[in-house]
Amino acid sequence: MTRLSALGSVALLCIASLTIMVGAVVTPGLLSISNALDINDYSVWLVTFPALGAVLFAPFAGKAIDTFGAYQALILGLLLYGFLGFSVYWLHGPWWVLSNRILLGGITALVMASSTVLISQWYAGNERLKMIAKQGMAIELGGVLFLFLGGKLASLHWAYPLSLYLAAWLFLLLLVLFVPRKHPTQRPESNSDDHHVNQGLSLNHVYLFATLAMVVFFTAIVVLPNSMAKQGYHEDQVGTLLAFLSLVAVVSALFMPKISKLIGVIALLSVAFAAFAVAHLCFANAQSLTVLFIGAVFAGMGFGFTIPLLNHMTVEKSPANARGKNLSFFAMAVFGGQFITSFVEFIPGDTTARFYASALLASLVVLGLSVMQYSDTKAVNRLTAK
Repeated sequence: MTRLSALGSVALLCIASLTIMVGAVVTPGLLSISNALDINDYSVWLVTFPALGAVLFAPFAGKAIDTFGAYQALILGLLLYGFLGFSVYWLHGPWWVLSNRILLGGITALVMASSTVLISQWYAGNERLKMIAKQGMAIELGGVLFLFLGGKLASLHWAYPLSLYLAAWLFLLLLVLFVPRKHPTQRPESNSDDHHVNQGLSLNHVYLFATLAMVVFFTAIVVLPNSMAKQGYHEDQVGTLLAFLSLVAVVSALFMPKISKLIGVIALLSVAFAAFAVAHLCFANAQSLTVLFIGAVFAGMGFGFTIPLLNHMTVEKSPANARGKNLSFFAMAVFGGQFITSFVEFIPGDTTARFYASALLASLVVLGLSVMQYSDTKAVNRLTAK
């Protein structure tokens, strides 16, 4: 099988960073940007409404990928991503701004799914798992960079962070220059190629846990700016904390393939959701920056051990002719979890109550995974006994 060049791999990893960038760009300067765009009462929706667009348009994205090919779909997606992301500068009021964010979210789903299909076409087996782990690292490394830059630029002028959306056009140039349109022919694959990613979980389980992971993770992303502002922290500090959280996720994703082989998928997911629970308990009781950064460590671990693994499982469980469709459903799950966090403000109480609610949800998921692990172990033991 012909290998993709190093620069081609870099191009695909750069494109992956756009997934988290869609909300990360505006998060540090959320209050000033929402004020300038005249959507003060819907500031959180500025971050979460792209997720609604991804949920609504992901099925069409999957159909487009399977019909026209991932490469062509990705070119279109990158063109529209840069245009829609930057053009919100000229829009004002909830109707126009939130409509723009919904369309941007739909395009983000197209970019996310089509880039992952390209990875599945150029890599197979364990190499694919490693590349998708790197993709997860790139997503969060993009968070490190864009959250940091977003915070710095927002402190200079509210509109400066929007220019970061134009990075999609630079990544489009990298794609055209270094990733060939024609991918190599791969050997037929069976679902048992990577047995460790298949045990105990169906595709529906994968989508469910991806949704739950993003609900818990993104709650921290949307609540922390407000909770930190109430404690007297400024936008630059918010951006630094969120960038550090993303950096931890990068490191966690790096070790994810080895850990998943060592302890198994269900056990690793249990560790990840337990880390989420600890993170939110830290955020709820943070009286200093030190406690906030400790919480960021656990939140980053939770993301690094969930989304890259579940993304890979979606690829491995999907036949080649249905990968676009199934990866679009995975994008729906990921962004659906993000959109659900739009409603965290309706949880009674202050920001502390929202952190406690997320910690409780993560703990319940750990309990459910423990039951699944026990049932899976019993089933294996019965087969062994026979």
